[in-house]
Amino acid sequence: AVSNTDVRAKYFGLEQGNRVDYYIDGATMLTPKTKFKYELHYWDTDVTGRDEHDWESASLKLIHFAKDGKLSGDRPYRLAIGLEWIKDLGDQEKGIGSGADQIAPLVGLAVGVRPGTMLIPLVQHFESYSGEDVSQTSTRLIALQTLPDKAWAKLDLKVPYNWENNTVPASIELQLGKSYTPSFGAYVDLQAGVGGDRTYDWATGVGLRFNY
Repeated sequence: AVSNTDVRAKYFGLEQGNRVDYYIDGATMLTPKTKFKYELHYWDTDVTGRDEHDWESASLKLIHFAKDGKLSGDRPYRLAIGLEWIKDLGDQEKGIGSGADQIAPLVGLAVGVRPGTMLIPLVQHFESYSGEDVSQTSTRLIALQTLPDKAWAKLDLKVPYNWENNTVPASIELQLGKSYTPSFGAYVDLQAGVGGDRTYDWATGVGLRFNY
């Protein structure tokens, strides 16, 4: 339950070529129990053999914290449900975008397993309503750990199942960050594709976080 805007850049090492994703990733609390998230992505890639760049996608997401309380052992929890709308802005001839506009409902549960450690398992299903056929269910496990001196670590494991071609393009990401003031922080991301169906080999990125 925070309000922030992140400015990010991430470099992907692909099987053929590379891609840089520049994007804004933000969230604001509309009410104490409803969060509004937004993203806007711009790609620079050479997957077609030429250097191409263009807007890739925009997304809007509403998340409602439906219930919270304590589990056994006095562990806090919060249940969230949400819906994401994804608008494709790319051009597949340039190697940019999915070619599909999508709707993606989600449900997640945040559990404090010990002081400073939060686990968030969630499930989100992506379904296209125009353009290319997309039908994918993604299971995800996020682990958040506070560190000394206002730092943090996040581990993010994504295991999606693509119903169109029966593949599992899994990935894992480690983020290390630090808050320098109550309103500003910075972080680095290290990311890797997992398994034979992965869509990229590795990625690394940086981000600036502005809290308000």
